Amino acid sequence: MKLAIGNDHTAVDLKQAIVEHLSTRDIELIDVGTNSTESFDYPISGYRVGKLVASGEVDGGILICGTGVGISLAANKVPGVRACVCSEPYSAALSKRHNDANIIAFGARVVGDEMAKLIVDSWLDATYEGGRHERRVNLLREIEETGSLAAAE
Repeated sequence: MKLAIGNDHTAVDLKQAIVEHLSTRDIELIDVGTNSTESFDYPISGYRVGKLVASGEVDGGILICGTGVGISLAANKVPGVRACVCSEPYSAALSKRHNDANIIAFGARVVGDEMAKLIVDSWLDATYEGGRHERRVNLLREIEETGSLAAAE
């Protein structure tokens, strides 16, 4: 499995903890974030990870900023991305199982190292269930592709 990881200046230490944690799994990482605590604009990392995921160059992505919100918003602007912010493992697993999330995001100011590892593991170990969820994921795709949703109009 190949993943992209990106972060801003608030998440340098947490990113390193996640990188070290993932070294115990058979995962190749492409780091497109910063390794400096100097101010760094989170949309850059969000966009970079989003592009790698949407192009299929990687199987998924991990994003970390102060809250996970801003960096996930940036990634979600890239067509084909479904980035979810999660602060605990249950939502992380369901984001993959039900929403086919291809990027997980969390906040360095919100979760600690150990919780972040649990979030990442839960997301990685989950599998998209399809079935009844496919209809809803297809509705998300319709919004993304057309800018509208026929079922809501």
